[in-house]
Amino acid sequence: MTLTTERTAAPARLERRPFGLVRHSLALAGRSVVKTLRTPEQLIDVTLQPILFLIIYVFLLGGAVSGSTEEYLQFLLPAIMVQTVMFGGMATGVNLNTDIKKGVFDRFRSLPIARSAPLIGSVLGDLIRYVVAIVVLMGTGAALGFRVRTGLVPTLAACLLTIFFSFCLSWAFVLLGVLMREPGAVQGTSFVVLFPLTFGTSMITPKDTLPGWLQAWLEVNPVNHAMEAARALMLGGPTAASVVWTVTSGLVFLAIFAPLAVAAYRRRA
Repeated sequence: MTLTTERTAAPARLERRPFGLVRHSLALAGRSVVKTLRTPEQLIDVTLQPILFLIIYVFLLGGAVSGSTEEYLQFLLPAIMVQTVMFGGMATGVNLNTDIKKGVFDRFRSLPIARSAPLIGSVLGDLIRYVVAIVVLMGTGAALGFRVRTGLVPTLAACLLTIFFSFCLSWAFVLLGVLMREPGAVQGTSFVVLFPLTFGTSMITPKDTLPGWLQAWLEVNPVNHAMEAARALMLGGPTAASVVWTVTSGLVFLAIFAPLAVAAYRRRA
C-alpha cells in the first residue's frame, strides 16, 4: 500500500472506531469556540444586531401595532429571539466557506481524524453564537421592560427549542457553504432563503391582521411555528401543537440537509 493510500484510508478507519467521530468533532468544536472568543468582532451579528432590531421594531411599530411599546415588546421579543438565532446559523455557512477557501480544511485532511469531523465540529462550535444571541436579547429585553409570564423552566425550554430548531436549519446553510465558491454568494443566497421564512410570519403583526394568502403560508411555515412556540412557552397559551411542529420540522431539516452537507464536503475534501 502506498503512502498516499495509507493517508486516505486512515481517516476512514478512525471514523469507524467507537466514539472516534464524536471525539474528533468535539475537539474541533473547541477550536471553533476559542477562535470565536479570540475574535469577538465575529459576534456582532448576535450582539449588536438583535439589540438594533428590538429597539427599532418596538419604538417604531409598537404604538401602531399594539397601542403601546410595553405590550408590543411582550409580543415581539420571543419571535425576535428565533429570528436572531436563525441569522446566527446563516453565519455558520459563511464562516465555513471562508475556512475552506483559505485552505484551513486542507490542513485537517493531513491529520489522522475522521473526514467529516471538521465540518461537524465547526457546526457544533457555532452553538456558542446562539447562546450569546439569546443572553444579549433577553438582557436587553429585560432592560426595556420585558417580563416572562410562565416561569424559569418554560423560558429555558423556549430557549433550548429555539437553539435546537436553528441548529437543524443551519445545516442548510452549511450545505450552501460547502457547495458555493465565495462567502458572498453564501451570504446572499442565505438571505434569499431566510427572508420569506422569517418575515412571512406573525413576528411583527398578529396573524389575523394579515391577508388570507399570507395566513395560509403561516400555517405551513415552520419558522412561524417556532416563534409561536417560543411565545407560548414564555408568555403562556397553548404550546403542544406549535412545539410538535417545531421539533418535527427541525428533525426533517436535520435528516435532509446534514447528510447532504457531509456528502458534499467529503466530495470537496
